[in-house]
Amino acid sequence: MDLVRIYDMKQKEVISTIDGCRLGYICDIEIDLNEGRIKKIIVPGPGKLLGFFGKDMEYQIPWSKIRKIGEDIILVDVTGDDVLVESEY
Repeated sequence: MDLVRIYDMKQKEVISTIDGCRLGYICDIEIDLNEGRIKKIIVPGPGKLLGFFGKDMEYQIPWSKIRKIGEDIILVDVTGDDVLVESEY
């Protein structure tokens, strides 16, 4: 069984397999504590620079949409528009 640390995942770029768009790097994850599973990975939305400029938007990518976690990238079966939502925090 291969194990990946959260720190290591944050170093990988998230890329859409549908349109090839580079979504960015993971900044957070959402965990279901009752089931002990990762529900979503969170990537800052477009125009967000060090938390200052742009709307509070983020890509919330369901764990089920992750196709491959490689050495340098994470491939996801979504488009940015499909998972771009207003930040809850």
